Amino acid sequence: MKTSAGAVTLAAPGILRAQSPNSTVHIGWIGVGSRGYYLMDRLYTGSAANIQVTAVCDTYTGNLARAKDRVQTMGHNTPKTYADYLELLQDPEIDAVVISTPEHLHYPMFMAALKANKNIYVEKPLAHTIEQGEEMLKAAEKSGKVIQVGTQNRSNSLYQQAREMVEQGMIGEVHYVRAFWYRNSLDDNPAWRYKIPDDASPRNTDWSKFLGPAPKMEFDPHRYYQWRLYWDYSGGISTDLLVHQTDISNFVCGKVVPTSCMASGGIYRWTGSADDRDVPDTLSAIYEYPDKFHINYSCYFGNDHYGYGENFMGNEGTIEVLNRQILNYYPEKFGNKPPAKVAARKELHVELPGNDNKAVEAHMKNWVDAMQGKAKVIAPPSVGQQAAISGHMATLSLRNNKKVIWDDKAREYHFV
Repeated sequence: MKTSAGAVTLAAPGILRAQSPNSTVHIGWIGVGSRGYYLMDRLYTGSAANIQVTAVCDTYTGNLARAKDRVQTMGHNTPKTYADYLELLQDPEIDAVVISTPEHLHYPMFMAALKANKNIYVEKPLAHTIEQGEEMLKAAEKSGKVIQVGTQNRSNSLYQQAREMVEQGMIGEVHYVRAFWYRNSLDDNPAWRYKIPDDASPRNTDWSKFLGPAPKMEFDPHRYYQWRLYWDYSGGISTDLLVHQTDISNFVCGKVVPTSCMASGGIYRWTGSADDRDVPDTLSAIYEYPDKFHINYSCYFGNDHYGYGENFMGNEGTIEVLNRQILNYYPEKFGNKPPAKVAARKELHVELPGNDNKAVEAHMKNWVDAMQGKAKVIAPPSVGQQAAISGHMATLSLRNNKKVIWDDKAREYHFV
């Protein structure tokens, strides 16, 4: 790493330039598809003065070319390009990596990045299984590196406000959260059926590197470009969507991990004979926590009337955060006979269009600040694993048609 003055200095484990907070963090980017490209845009928007993307890696040449152009346009430098993330990790000039790949690749990439002495930003879920996440957590703790998991709701100002309101007692005791994520699309645009590039072929798509530890099979562009639809690479709703909402419920209400989960659902939309999806488009999950706390989660890809959000339902009031940009607060009415302290509270309505983009910028900036010794990460691996456990519990319950119990002391699950 070079400081702004150009001198080369050494970094203590996990901290880049704690003694020089204006130093530039050199970043290698692993996975520059739709999510990685978006994250890069947000990082440049919020932290351009403190970072330089020096290398990009992807197994599809089209993504690689587009990311190289983005770095040249926004960063004003030409990055090195790689098809193999292991080659990128060998670059001693790289201080940190962003891992924004399909979730089945998080574990090998994360472990290799730690071995290469890199700091890490890894998209959620932390891992493809609970067991992988446990190994990653142990390795992270030993490494001393600065690691942020991409549960960016924790950096959203509205959720931070909701957390403060709960801590202040504005809704009284909280025992119940209703979380939901509803989507819809026309029959010619099924959920997660992203457009396959016209030029996609085994010649420009490194199928073997994409598969990694997944079961071996012949090149399938649907599985490569629409990987969220298959269990081999994704937990579907449970780990792509639900983890955001169980995580932020933990954050707002001061909780950690559930003790049990029951989930059900299935493939109810787009059920033509040519459809080969594994993951459901409809999911409900019920979580019980210690201390009498309950989350009721639902997701459906066939109706978007209610959108996305969480209702934090206290005995004295409700806070709801909708679509990551609206916060509403309603004191309880108690049949128009509320206690004096509740009667004195006023409704609150806040709307911040585009607040999710700002949250992602803040989340990545928090990571950069932590590497420069100016902050602590808001979503370390321990928190990322807590979120992932909830998602994996839902998948396990759904796929086994059984209730799942999490034993936090033993760090393992079992069915009942």
